[in-house]
Amino acid sequence: MCDPIREDGSSQRGALSKEKRPYIHREWSWADIIRALTVMVVHFLCLLAPFNYKWEALRFGFVLYALTSLSITFSYHRNLAHRSFKLPKWLEYPLAYFAVFALQGDPLDWVSIHRFHHQFTDSDRDPHSPIEGFWFSHVWWICDTRYIKYKCGGRNNVMDLKQQWFYRFLRMTIGFHVLMFWTVLYLYGGLPYLTCGGGVGGVIGYHVTWLVNSACHIWGSRSWKTKDTSRNVWWLSLFTMGESWHNNHHAFESSARQGLEWWQIDITWYLIRLFEVLGLATDVKLPSEFQKRKLALIR
Repeated sequence: MCDPIREDGSSQRGALSKEKRPYIHREWSWADIIRALTVMVVHFLCLLAPFNYKWEALRFGFVLYALTSLSITFSYHRNLAHRSFKLPKWLEYPLAYFAVFALQGDPLDWVSIHRFHHQFTDSDRDPHSPIEGFWFSHVWWICDTRYIKYKCGGRNNVMDLKQQWFYRFLRMTIGFHVLMFWTVLYLYGGLPYLTCGGGVGGVIGYHVTWLVNSACHIWGSRSWKTKDTSRNVWWLSLFTMGESWHNNHHAFESSARQGLEWWQIDITWYLIRLFEVLGLATDVKLPSEFQKRKLALIR
């Protein structure tokens, strides 16, 4: 049984790092089971890839990983979660829709969890902090929805998205869209496209995203004075489309650019900048020089 949380946000027994949450031997909701099965099926398909190998299918898997991951970082993260820039609705909605195929949930769920993460970073109410263990922050939290709701409360931090019919529609019908996509994938390319394509692409996309939640709060360097464990992990930057400049992000969470130095690879920012030049992205937020000086570890 979890301890009640006081009105000031602290638990009665203190930091959760002192108590380990049972991963397996606990009550599982249907949502937990569905999420766990989804992750397991994608990993199982990935394991079958060598037995159904086709170069064109594997190439499709790499492209699928790149495009869905970029959709997550560009749409779910910087556009919807942090409002780092604005897009016309005719462009915002299709990009958010494509991100659904990364199998990381609907926009309402993803954005809500991420906003809670920034609100409660590394506290006992953080949805996925490594203070509860590397594997909890990496993957186990995904399949523990009641625990997340207990810690964070309901999805009352995404009212801006709930007021839009499109995001309510996606939340109600996400299962249909995912099943439709995987059915089309099988009908088009058979088992090679399911395994080398969807399986390999899905597993890479999963772990690249999860490493930002886990590794980027444990290893790496710090450039900014933040009240958390966020780190910049340079070798992950290319694979995460720029998301692994995580200390940068926690210092300036509303910034559309996370690779703040010219040498810090940030593919998501390059796309945002392109859209800005084309007049499609507006109100693009960046940290001021004053803000940087205020938080810099080395001045």
